[in-house]
Amino acid sequence: MTMLVPPWLEPLLNTAFFSICRTHGDAARSECNMYCLDCNDNAFCFYCRSSKHKDHQVIQIRRSSYHDVVRVSEIQKVLDISGVQTYVINSARVLFLNERPQPKSTGKASSHVCEICGRSLLDTFRFCSLGCKVTGSNLASSESPN
Repeated sequence: MTMLVPPWLEPLLNTAFFSICRTHGDAARSECNMYCLDCNDNAFCFYCRSSKHKDHQVIQIRRSSYHDVVRVSEIQKVLDISGVQTYVINSARVLFLNERPQPKSTGKASSHVCEICGRSLLDTFRFCSLGCKVTGSNLASSESPN
């Protein structure tokens, strides 16, 4: 089954978040942790959202263990996230944007692994991140006959 990949998804996955905003760098909350699905451009800060993206669809990116995550409650409104492993972090259900390096196996074999990167998963999830799901979708669509 191939996921329809919206035009903003791959740019989102390739965006560098958490730099300091060039315009609002002296203000508190000036790290660029927002992404506009309508503009489909670079990350921006809290203040840029108010001035440039007021009535747009915006999602906020968060960090967990130095990796970018998004709240399930925000992303599931605009994207099919079925098959992607979710986690509860700071009482919010989140998923990782991109694949995370996994330490070498300690001998504990998991019966469930990400179909793309081989990361151990819980239950019957297919992917460890949105990035791996997109890769899986792209592979599936390139293998399907016309």
